[in-house]
Amino acid sequence: MPDDTADSTDGDDATASDPELGVGLFETDMGPSSALAHVYRGEIHRMKFWRERLDRTTNWAVVVMAAVLTWAFSGRSNPHYLLLVGVVALGAFLGVEARRYRGYDIWRSRVRTLQENVVAVGLAPDETSPDTDWRERLARDYREPTIKVSAEEAIAHRLRRIYLPLSTVLLVAWVVRVTAFSPASWPSSAAIGSLPGVVVTAAVAVTYGTAVAVACRPRTWHARGELREEALRKHD
Repeated sequence: MPDDTADSTDGDDATASDPELGVGLFETDMGPSSALAHVYRGEIHRMKFWRERLDRTTNWAVVVMAAVLTWAFSGRSNPHYLLLVGVVALGAFLGVEARRYRGYDIWRSRVRTLQENVVAVGLAPDETSPDTDWRERLARDYREPTIKVSAEEAIAHRLRRIYLPLSTVLLVAWVVRVTAFSPASWPSSAAIGSLPGVVVTAAVAVTYGTAVAVACRPRTWHARGELREEALRKHD
């Protein structure tokens, strides 16, 4: 009897080693049921999944901030430094969200590449794609997916969008708490245990100033698809 298993295995090996496998997959039909359309839908799904992960982290941060604010002002005897603990918690959420944002940008950059070079050209056939190497660049990204934004840029983006405003609210509440709701005068009212109020205030000011500097310093943004007024996208 012929060995069907061996024949099947040989056929699979031949197909897997075919250097032309996949050639022309996206060339003949770009309609709604084409291979490219399925790829686009898949990238949209991945981008949506990572977007939801970002939103969940933001929701946790907002809930924690609301709880800290509520407890800190629920009684005069409650310590003011709980508001600073809330700022530290926001910093932890910022680190998690920046890491998720770097993953999210992988899928969003692919979606933006397809939108700019396939969808936009299909809607306006007279306008050619400004990126002549988008196919090669997208193929390289599928072969070797890479993170496209640095950790510092991801932190800066999430600071500007979410965490700097939230931290500002907590720090303003802390200033009000140590000035208007404390029997001692500032800076003594800002003391935490054996730490003098001047040291605590200086640490808070330096931390907030560093966050503002990271968020607002001029830079070339590598994240794709953001709604920014500045044309700061770096073209590779």
